[in-house]
Amino acid sequence: MSQKKVDMYKQEKANRKQIMHKQRVMGVVRKCVLSLAGLALIAWLGYSAYDMYESGKERIVAEADYTPVMDYMDSLTAQSAE
Repeated sequence: MSQKKVDMYKQEKANRKQIMHKQRVMGVVRKCVLSLAGLALIAWLGYSAYDMYESGKERIVAEADYTPVMDYMDSLTAQSAE
């Protein structure tokens, strides 16, 4: 081996614990990110399914009669015009 390769091997051997620790930490971070992405996908699919289910239901429609309110507003307008 050349002296350059020997020096690189010695340097790698000296820093092996830090390199291994860094690899383990990056593995954990990668797993966390993939887990969060998976959970987001599952949540999105669940929400979409629920939304489609709710959109298929019949909605209750309420009607309101605003005639007395309009009459009152007209009477106020008529009193202010006098």
